[in-house]
Amino acid sequence: MIGLETVTALIVKDGLAILAPIAMLEGPIVTVIAAWLASRGLLDIWSVAIVVIVADIVGDMLYYALGRWGLNRLPQPWLVKLGLNRVRLASLAGHFHEKGGRTLVFGKLTHTAGAPILVAAGLARMSLWRFFWVNLLATIPKSLFFVVLGYTLGSAYSQIDNWIARASLVVLGAMVLAGAAWVFRKSVKGLRR
Repeated sequence: MIGLETVTALIVKDGLAILAPIAMLEGPIVTVIAAWLASRGLLDIWSVAIVVIVADIVGDMLYYALGRWGLNRLPQPWLVKLGLNRVRLASLAGHFHEKGGRTLVFGKLTHTAGAPILVAAGLARMSLWRFFWVNLLATIPKSLFFVVLGYTLGSAYSQIDNWIARASLVVLGAMVLAGAAWVFRKSVKGLRR
């Protein structure tokens, strides 16, 4: 990751032209920094909001494309080694058909699980239009939250970055515990049979 001071200097120097590609990689904190710069009169706040929303969606579409058109091109033995056999892929497709919207919103809001869920949506061959609209509807409030946070408290962007990192770790820990509990419950049910 690029240092926060470097990111700030790049955005001050190159404005929205550099904001878009950096926001695709490090969305939340870059959004906070750009909104803080807008509060200081160095950028237009509405342009910042639009650029970070578009950058977030484009980045998500790239993850989706990796799953849909990238990983599916791997030879079958490689997919099996990755745990992506036909049965699992069919199960994944069923999950995204029934609960794809909720899963995408969860991935979008957790930040930690985002990339794997976006790739999984592509692997599951979730409808591109449904993926786009659900993702857009989840992206707008998330991005606007970080724009408001940056505009009002952005001078503390280093501390905000720490908060985002800690929250991501807590969510990751909760996901690992939930996954372990689910596996344990499945194994107990299997033993009872």
